[in-house]
Amino acid sequence: MTTPALAATIWDRHRLGITVGSVVLIFLAAIEALAVTTVMPLVAADLHGEALYAVAFAGTLATGVIGMVAAGAWSDRAGPRAPLYTAVALFIIGLVVAGVATDMDVLIAGRLIQGFGAGGQTVALYVVVARVYPPHLHGRIFAAFAAAWVVPSMVGPFLAGAVAQYLHWRWTFLGVAVLTVIAFVLIAVRLRTVDLNAQRDGDMEAEQAAPSRGGSIGTRIVLACVVAAAAVTVGFAADTAPALGWPLALVAIAAIAVAIRPLLPVGALRASAGLPSVVLMRGLVAGAFFAAEAFVPRMLMERFDFSPTIAGLALTAAALAWSGASALQGRYGERLGSRRMVVISALLLLVALLGLIAVAVTGAVPWAVVLLWGLAGGGMGLLYPRLTVLTLAYSTPTDEGFNSSALSISDASGSAVAVAVAGLVFLSLPIGGSGFAAVFALAAAVLSVAVIPGLRIGDGPRASGAATGVSAARSSEQRPG
Repeated sequence: MTTPALAATIWDRHRLGITVGSVVLIFLAAIEALAVTTVMPLVAADLHGEALYAVAFAGTLATGVIGMVAAGAWSDRAGPRAPLYTAVALFIIGLVVAGVATDMDVLIAGRLIQGFGAGGQTVALYVVVARVYPPHLHGRIFAAFAAAWVVPSMVGPFLAGAVAQYLHWRWTFLGVAVLTVIAFVLIAVRLRTVDLNAQRDGDMEAEQAAPSRGGSIGTRIVLACVVAAAAVTVGFAADTAPALGWPLALVAIAAIAVAIRPLLPVGALRASAGLPSVVLMRGLVAGAFFAAEAFVPRMLMERFDFSPTIAGLALTAAALAWSGASALQGRYGERLGSRRMVVISALLLLVALLGLIAVAVTGAVPWAVVLLWGLAGGGMGLLYPRLTVLTLAYSTPTDEGFNSSALSISDASGSAVAVAVAGLVFLSLPIGGSGFAAVFALAAAVLSVAVIPGLRIGDGPRASGAATGVSAARSSEQRPG
């Protein structure tokens, strides 16, 4: 006989408003992420900030780390409502600042503010999922997040390119800001009467007795600031002479390694089995993918003279493949298991990156980039939902915020550093295909390292129930700014 708890769905009257509001926020995050990646080459050229191209991506990811730490700690202490509201407000402010920027410095400032909001929103939404939905519905809500990426995947990059080509790139920021205000009002109304602490009541004594993860909140925020500042420093190193930029970048990366350690599960940097390897792999594979993706539309526009509208098709192919692969993972993931998932995903990504290197070096068949990047998106779609669900599976109500925060911190930090280093590599080489080839080679090297923790992630103590039917996709944390 089916119990009421098992009969519940993400669309029942108790959760309908939360589901709709969360999916709308994911939808807008998807539009923004795809739009920015598509139009940033035009933005950098218009504002005469080509040397800071990578910083426009890395800066948002870096400040997102601070937002993640603050939102994770805040959510563990007081529930996710206030962190979510604050994060969405910062996201909107950042979009407006970037949209009205008259030079690259102002645009980067807006992107930094946007990062605070995007990072906090990611973690807060994860905790909302953990508090509002029982474990057997986690897969279904992540599937709804995947669906929220489908329409942006189909039209987002193309539409962003068309808006930039026929109107102005500013509307890719300002338009999303207006729509996010509407979504913010919707979710605020829906969450107003929901007790987000209800599932924690029986765990208060355990929470009070649990040791502080990663130190006090103040310590964790200070460490996050160090990580963010160092990641931005790596990005700005590209704007200096290579003789100074490379040593500066290496020192900054070393500082990140020291500061980030308390923000991650114990043993993460050593690739210890279980949750630590889940978190580490997330950062490495995100770094490999997003470092390459930041330069895919740029190569199509600068090297092969594609229009912004057509160049956006590569991102569309990747996004659609990501969503489709997420659905396949949800159906067959438990049967395949984590180890096979890692191997299949890594092979798809590696083939794509090697193909991009060949196109960059030879200049032949530029249209192949669209197909190759679609293949890469498929690899990410198979892997990302598995890592997300495993994180929740390894978590308890007392550390959901910390673990969700750690996953997103690893994601954002790995992406920020890899994108920034890719920018430094690109500017250190002569104009032409060699810079793009070197960026894609860097991504392939990071991907190879990611396989090491990938083979140690396990299947999770609660994963079999939570992951069934998962087609979780590129939610706001999968697709940072």
